[in-house]
Amino acid sequence: MANPWEEIPLSDYENHMQFDSVMQLQCLNRMMRNQFNAYPISSAVILGIAGGNGLEHMDRNKYHKVVGVDINGEYLAAVRERYGELADILECVQLDLLEEADRLPKAELLVADLLIEYIGYACFQKAVQQVAPNYVSCIIQINASESWVSDSPYLHAFDQLAGIHHQMEENELTQTLGSIGYRRIARAENQLPSGTKLLQIDFAR
Repeated sequence: MANPWEEIPLSDYENHMQFDSVMQLQCLNRMMRNQFNAYPISSAVILGIAGGNGLEHMDRNKYHKVVGVDINGEYLAAVRERYGELADILECVQLDLLEEADRLPKAELLVADLLIEYIGYACFQKAVQQVAPNYVSCIIQINASESWVSDSPYLHAFDQLAGIHHQMEENELTQTLGSIGYRRIARAENQLPSGTKLLQIDFAR
């Protein structure tokens, strides 16, 4: 059975995420600038890279290796096309984290934004152990209502995600990473027009 993320067109995803009532793409972009520049590292793995939002903040003088991971090959093709100037440091890898987390490479920073919701805590813990980063930076969504997808004309493109979506809890995520030796070192919230919050939590070992 295909993962629903393999069926969602990148245009629908990005148009939804940047819609005036959602504004997640824009907010994530600002938050990712901080994620990429906060720590003294030179390599990163980005889980669920989608179309590459935020990659323009990658400092080529700082990073020697960046690996973008996604289950959707068309998303990765778009990343390669959009960010050709990063070709010498950026590698795009298509894999299903639920089945292939052991294929992830090592890196000093692991970034996972709006991704843990779709793989669950246990799978994310396995991914962290495989990458073995010095720092983990996550962004999770804290919902203002029972609905976890904000309203937009592209809303129904995400109908099939209900079967794989996990509601995120800050304390459970902190405990999940704490059990493998990572302590929380930073936290930041950003409010969106819908009332939903994007919560960034960073960890170090």
